[in-house]
Amino acid sequence: MDLDSIVPAQNSHQPDPAVDRASPQDVLTEHESAADTFVSDTALMVTQGKHRFYSMVLPSDVLAATCTADTRHENPIDGFQRLLDKRRARDIADYIDSGFGSAPCAIILSAQPRARLQYDRASQLLRFRKDSRSFLIIDGQHRVFGFNLAKRRVNVPVVIYNKLTRAQECQLFMDINTKQRPVPAELLLDIRRLSETETEAEALLHNVFDLFHAREDSALAGLLSPSERRKGMITRVTFNAALKSIDGAFVDATGQDVYSVLNPYLQACIAGLKLHDAQANIVNPALFKALVLLFPDIAERVAERHKGSYTAANFEQILLPFFRRLKKSELPKPGIGHLALHEHLRKTLIAGFSLKLWLFA
Repeated sequence: MDLDSIVPAQNSHQPDPAVDRASPQDVLTEHESAADTFVSDTALMVTQGKHRFYSMVLPSDVLAATCTADTRHENPIDGFQRLLDKRRARDIADYIDSGFGSAPCAIILSAQPRARLQYDRASQLLRFRKDSRSFLIIDGQHRVFGFNLAKRRVNVPVVIYNKLTRAQECQLFMDINTKQRPVPAELLLDIRRLSETETEAEALLHNVFDLFHAREDSALAGLLSPSERRKGMITRVTFNAALKSIDGAFVDATGQDVYSVLNPYLQACIAGLKLHDAQANIVNPALFKALVLLFPDIAERVAERHKGSYTAANFEQILLPFFRRLKKSELPKPGIGHLALHEHLRKTLIAGFSLKLWLFA
C-alpha cells in the first residue's frame, strides 16, 4: 500500500535536526526513570513531506508488552478500534505455531506520550519506554494479540508514527481500512493450487472448472472467468458454490467423470433457454446455481429412461418439454435467490412443467 495515500492531511510536527525528543511535559521524574525499563533498537526514519514515521522490527513479546488498542466499546468517547475477535487472534497464533506461518505486513502504531520516544540519527537507534500503553495500535491488533498467544516468539515489522493527534490517528485508521482493496476471492481460488493446500474436494472443483474453461466442446466455453469477477461471465466462486450444493452426486468421481455428465446436461439447458432466446441467462448466478441444483433430479430420470447414457440428446428429452412451457410475456421477479428458484423449478418438474419466464431474470 502507498503510505503517501494514508498519511493524515494535517501534522504540525516538523523533523528535528538530529534527535526526536519527548516534549518537556512528558519528561519522567527521577523516581519514574529509575523504575522504568527502556527499549532501544535500530530503526529507519522515513520523512514524507511534513510527515515522519519509523520503520523497525520488534520481537513479538516486546510488541505485546507495549501496545494497546482503544475500542468504541471500551472508550466510547474517542476510541475507534474494532473489538478484538479472540477466535481470529487464536487462528493467527496457530498459524504462527504451525512452523510455516509468516505475517510480513507491518503493524501500524502511534507513539503515545508514555512511550517517551526518542530517535538518534547518528546511531539510528529508536528508544522508547516499555510500558503497556506506549503505543496505540492503528492497524494490526489481531496480529499483535495473535503473536502474543503463539508459543513461538517472532520478529514483527512495525511502522511507528509519533506525535499524532487523536483526530490524525482516527483519520489514519479510516484511510487504512477504506482505501485498501482486498484480494478478490476469485483470484485466491485460482492460485490456491499453487500453494499446495487444496483439499481433495477443492481439487475436484478446480479440475472440473478448468475442463469447462479449456475444452472446445464445453457448454460454458467463453463464459467462465477463472481469476476475476467479470460482467456476463461465471466466476470460479459461483461455479464452485453451485457444484458444492450437489457434491454428493460426485462421490469418488474424477474431474473428467463430472465433466462428461455435467457438460451435456448444461448443453441441454442452454438448448432449452434458446427456445425463448434466453441462452445468455445461463451466466446469471441464481439461474446457474438453480439449474445445477436441479441436475440430480434430471440425471436420475435420464438414467431410468436411457440406462445411464448421459448425452445431450437424452437430457433434452427431459428438459425441452420443461422449457417449452415458459410464458415469455410474464415479467421477472426481482431479487429471487437460487434456492427459491430451484424450489420452483423442482415443483414445476414434478407438477407437469409449468414454468414462468421470471425464473430467467
